[in-house]
Amino acid sequence: MLIAADKFKGSLTAVQVAERVTAGLRRAAPGVEVEAMPVADGGDGTVDAAVAAGFERREVRVAGPLGDEVTAAFALRGDTAVVEMAEASGLQRLPAGVLAPRTASTYGSGELLRAALDAGARTLVFGVGGSATTDGGAGMLSALGARLLDADGEPVAPGGGGLADLATADLSGLDPRLAEVDLLLASDVDNPLTGPTGAPAVYGPQKGASPDDVAALDAALAHYAKVLEAALGPRAAEHASAPGAGAAGGIGYGALLLGARFRAGIEVMLDVLGFAPAVERADLVITGEGSLDEQTLHGKAPAGVAAAARAAGKEVVAVCGRLALAPEALGRAGIRRAYPLTEEEPDVAACIADAGPILERVAERVGRDFLL
Repeated sequence: MLIAADKFKGSLTAVQVAERVTAGLRRAAPGVEVEAMPVADGGDGTVDAAVAAGFERREVRVAGPLGDEVTAAFALRGDTAVVEMAEASGLQRLPAGVLAPRTASTYGSGELLRAALDAGARTLVFGVGGSATTDGGAGMLSALGARLLDADGEPVAPGGGGLADLATADLSGLDPRLAEVDLLLASDVDNPLTGPTGAPAVYGPQKGASPDDVAALDAALAHYAKVLEAALGPRAAEHASAPGAGAAGGIGYGALLLGARFRAGIEVMLDVLGFAPAVERADLVITGEGSLDEQTLHGKAPAGVAAAARAAGKEVVAVCGRLALAPEALGRAGIRRAYPLTEEEPDVAACIADAGPILERVAERVGRDFLL
């Protein structure tokens, strides 16, 4: 039995989900062999998933999205580092009740990448998602040695809003080690940088952006891409329209400028965590996340786990907080059956507040259905 589930956002981490499912399965079948592999798709929780798989947790002081110092972590095993931008520049790093769509910066994410390089990493898995930022990765590039200047030759103000004043971009001072590493942009979204499906329009409102903010940020990022095109040539424009450029407020664009290869976050993480050998040892795979819905089918962790397990000829069931997919959609995704917490407790607020014990009861049902 392999448990490869993501977090239940707002209630349980991926590690806690695995612990509760294991406990529930063993209520039904005390002797069952269980292997737990908490997973993530590049967003928040990615470092924790790597640490649970045996990576070493490293902590460093970096700039948070508003410039205040925060303690952020990355994960290291050998010369492979898993870096999660949300650790430095995520919404959870903002003070309670504060949103800063125009001024939040990814500078700390660049510092985090630099710390991984300092630790000897030669493969960088850069998980992006859950950002507080919409700066196109400008802060990250600045932390890694780029100079983004206004007409007076001064650094532009932090955040996406400041990019409206960008006059020149000089990337010749980028950390030379970046040219020698394999940088993987791990994301569950494939949006371009700007436009109707770009970072400001689609994700800006989640970060507190008003319609005026969205328009200003979209224009500023388009201008940023034009200035970079003047500095770097046509590839800067190509990267702006490439899948993944709009990930995490456009930090995907900055990563692509650094030479990153874009891959679905869950696919990268399954490789890093060693899913292939683990699934061969399993008779049944249990995946899941807080909400199984249409978004799940577009690159989220359970869909990636199910696809990989199905390719290995293994059956998959899912646990979740709420279920908003029809059985046919689950079947097409490779999931035989889903077990939502709301079948045990219809009150969603109660499910969130008491998710652990309810999940154990749900997992006991899975055990009875599939192990006995």
